[in-house]
Amino acid sequence: MTTATEISAALPKAAEAVARIEALDWQEIGKNLDEQGNAALASVLTPQECKALASLYPNEDGFRSRVVMERHGFGRGEYKYFSYPLPDIIEGMRTELYSRLAPLANKWNESMKIDVRYPAKHAQFIKRCHDDGQERPTPLLLQYGAGDFNCLHQDLYGEHVFPIQVTFLLSEPGKDFTGGEFVLTEQRPRMQSRPEVVPLRQGDAVAFAVYYRPVQGRRSVYRVIMRHGVSRLRSGHRHTMGIIFHDAR
Repeated sequence: MTTATEISAALPKAAEAVARIEALDWQEIGKNLDEQGNAALASVLTPQECKALASLYPNEDGFRSRVVMERHGFGRGEYKYFSYPLPDIIEGMRTELYSRLAPLANKWNESMKIDVRYPAKHAQFIKRCHDDGQERPTPLLLQYGAGDFNCLHQDLYGEHVFPIQVTFLLSEPGKDFTGGEFVLTEQRPRMQSRPEVVPLRQGDAVAFAVYYRPVQGRRSVYRVIMRHGVSRLRSGHRHTMGIIFHDAR
């Protein structure tokens, strides 16, 4: 079997994916995150890059742990956390995405009267995590088969939490799988929760709030609690990659 290290070495380098991220309309992305708590990032990865990343999953090399969701009541399916050093394309995208999202994260915290501020560079934020014992990398690959799903949840791994994360769809809807929609819910104070399905194509990503986000009310800003998950796959296989910007304890 080809090792993950060998496959990782054969992956495209970060430069092209980073250039696509730079070319996105970040003003529109910020507007959508402000208004809805999520924003689609179209065509960040090519089909070839998606296939190469998904092909890492069967290997053990390059990952620090594997989680079978059903054993923990998380749903059905499984996922693996990458180990350091991350593949170049993932490290590059993680760094670039953070730099684009950090100003919005700071704006959110300021509006919610949260004292935490995020540095401009991801390496500085990761040092903050590591200095406090959050040293385990959190980027991950997820694998679903027919009947699998991911319960609504939040990816919190310690005291230090970056409030936005990004998930990439590596499989092609309608061809590789059916069902398996990305789902978000918004828990509003004294109101029923609002669900939203985010349609994605292969190579698209979605940026979304990890835990809560600010919403302007009639008199002041209030916090809306967010959760995300994946609906039941009806057929086929679905791979996704998640980029979380804080590390785990």
